[in-house]
This record gives sequence, C-alpha cells and structure tokens, in this order.
Amino acid sequence: MVTLINSIATIADQFDAIVFDQWGVLHDGQDPYPAALGALSDLKGCAAKLGVLSNSGKRAASNADRIGAKGFDVDQFDIVMTSGEALWNTFALEETQVQTLYPIQGSPDDAAEWSFGLSVQIVDAIDDVDAILLMGLPDGSKQADYDVVLQTGLDRQLPLYCSNPDLTSPRSGGTYVMSPGVLAQRYQDMGGTVHLYGKPYGPIFAAMQTALDCRPERILMIGDSLHHDIKGAHDAGWASLLIRAGIHAPDIDEQSVVADIAQLASAAGVVPPTFSLPDLR
Repeated sequence: MVTLINSIATIADQFDAIVFDQWGVLHDGQDPYPAALGALSDLKGCAAKLGVLSNSGKRAASNADRIGAKGFDVDQFDIVMTSGEALWNTFALEETQVQTLYPIQGSPDDAAEWSFGLSVQIVDAIDDVDAILLMGLPDGSKQADYDVVLQTGLDRQLPLYCSNPDLTSPRSGGTYVMSPGVLAQRYQDMGGTVHLYGKPYGPIFAAMQTALDCRPERILMIGDSLHHDIKGAHDAGWASLLIRAGIHAPDIDEQSVVADIAQLASAAGVVPPTFSLPDLR
C-alpha cells in the first residue's frame, strides 16, 4: 500500500540517491513548479546523491541546460541522464548497421544537434534512409499527421528508433500533448520494428544505477507516470514516489488517494508506488 507523505525532506535520509523525472515533476515543459524549486533547495546539503532521469530525446547536456534555464541549480544534480543520450551511445558504439536516419522531431534542429559527433547522417527524405529516428513531436501534433511517413517506413521495412517513449507530456495550465511513444506504439501495431529507449525499460535504469554507484534498494525514483517512472523503478528494484499532480491527476481524487492509486496501478499492471506526494514539495 502506498504511503502518503507531506514532503520529500521527510524521507530523504532513507536513501543514498534520489532520482527525479523531469516533465510533470520539476516543470511543465515551459515553467518550473514553484514548489519543486523549494523542495530542491531544501535538499541542499542532504547526504543523498541527486539525479534526473528523463525520457527526453535530447542529449543529457542539452537537457541539463534546459533545466538550468528554468531556474534549477544544475550543479546540485550529480547526474542528468536522458533516453536520447542512451540512444546516442548505442550509435556511438556502432551497435547498429544504420548509416542514415529520417527524423521526426519537435523542432527543426533537434536531430542535427542530437547526432553531433556520430557518423550517422540525418536525411530529410524517407526514401533515402536506413531507419526512422523518433525523438519528439511539435505541440499540437496528431497521429494522423504521420500516417504517410509511418506507412512509407513500413513499406520499406525501416526500423524505428524512439528516444522518447512517453505517451503524453504536461504543459502549462494543466494541459497535455501527445508524445512520441504514441507514434512508436502505432508503428509497432502496424507491424513495424521499434526500438525503445528510456523509462520503463531496464537499460536506462541500470545505466543510472551504475553512474550513481548505489544499491538498488537505496535509490528512490520520483515521477508522475505509473507506466514509465513507477514501473521502471520497481522492475529495477528501486523505491518509488508518485507525484499526483502529473499525468494521473484527472484520475486521482484527494479524498480517496490510496484507493485511486491502487486502482490505477492495478489497471496498468504496475505495483503501487512506495510513496506519494501531491506535487514535489
């Protein structure tokens, strides 16, 4: 059964490392959550190592810059890791035969920036590539916007590499937008080959644990997604904390928190989180 707490500071000394999701926990994609800024400030000087583990298609350094630009003290984090970094490492180690990629990206320069330092080329014509790179979507995107691209990829039997498996992402004002994981799932349902990087998949949690140099039971994952943060943490043997103000907010009544979380976890086939907070505070 989930334990409800009043602030992260009350349990910080139980762990050697505390790992934060980014969207829905630290910020909404545009603005930082004021309470989160205060919570991180309160943790300064605590013994636990701090990290950020994000399903961002961007490289870790770019993501750290983005966190800093929103007012967080990036130097407070011992490590910032992204699913985009994990995918970059796969290509850097030449673990694929892919030489050219067709990008699906949130902004026009995202793929070029991500691929810097790799021998792989970003090509804007899908008929001339070895694979599809799915790393982001512009806000307001709809599945149907990519039907032609996905069908062409399927006809050419192109594998799809997804560096952000999230299904939805928060935005200011309590709104949400479609995330790349939706397209990855659609391509897979169409019969395409999909390679997913990020939470809840084991390799990114293993890489984070190695970087933190901590035993799994001494690591706490803080996130707003049962499907990505909580499931991935429990599969890795970590403790978890669910932020209720994130993507599950519409389905959790503050008068029946424990029962609602249990029902959501059961429906998702996920073990309920160890702890829960209304927001990061």
